[in-house]
Amino acid sequence: MAITAAQVKELREMTAAGMMDAKKALTETNGDMDAAVDWLRTKGLAKAAKKADRTAAEGLVAVAVDGGTGVAVEVNSETDFVGKNAEFQGMVKQIAGAALSVDDVEALKTAEIGGKSVETMITDKIATIGENMTLRRMAKVSGESVVSYVHNAAAEGMGKIGVLVALNGSNDDFGRQVAMHVAAADPRPQALNEAEVDPALVEKERSIQIEIARESGKPEQVIEKMIEGRMKKFLSEITLLNQAFVVNPDLTVGQAAKEAGVEIVGFVRLEVGEGIEKKEEDFAAEVAAAARG
Repeated sequence: MAITAAQVKELREMTAAGMMDAKKALTETNGDMDAAVDWLRTKGLAKAAKKADRTAAEGLVAVAVDGGTGVAVEVNSETDFVGKNAEFQGMVKQIAGAALSVDDVEALKTAEIGGKSVETMITDKIATIGENMTLRRMAKVSGESVVSYVHNAAAEGMGKIGVLVALNGSNDDFGRQVAMHVAAADPRPQALNEAEVDPALVEKERSIQIEIARESGKPEQVIEKMIEGRMKKFLSEITLLNQAFVVNPDLTVGQAAKEAGVEIVGFVRLEVGEGIEKKEEDFAAEVAAAARG
């Protein structure tokens, strides 16, 4: 019997199996959906569905650079142990390479590597490695040159924190210093300069500072000047070009760039798991559940 695209889509949603695997399962079972699910399970291709609700907050960030383009991708796993797995690392490296040719994470999911989409490749690895995995995000920068840095590297080009710095001009040594600054700076730079700061973030901070200032009981005219000074300080602390350079705190990053003969035109900083709410695990309960089968 003819297998429809709708049937394949339904089976994929039920099992998270790859497109070709889902089609083959339906063909082998004459379109019987329940039998197709069982067929996939016997082949070990439906394991991903059982793991999809598990929190994947570990994993790796990988960086790749090609001339004046750099990309960073985050691929998550459930445990840090998988991040040390050579098979997982190889997959993440391939995904980072593919990301150089696309513009966003949705396009990356459908990009093909060796005849399989990235999404299918990840699903297959879930089945073989046995943990939930997700391609969470990617970010790109471009300039005349791009320098990368990986902090706490697990393998070449990948680790817990990945940073890219795009420059107009070429000075790899300085670019690497800036990338290391971005990785370590506290507070973390939120934008390149004041013009690129999210207006919502500025408004939120302004509201907080107004409330703090009013608690002092000072007149409104004084409060306005206080707020002006505090917001200027806030913006200088969260914009990369205005931060004190870790290599030479007497200079801002922007001033250091000028002395180095380059212009910083963009940066990216991705850290594994940032912003993901991790579930508190009861290890004893997990072991007991495993023992019960």
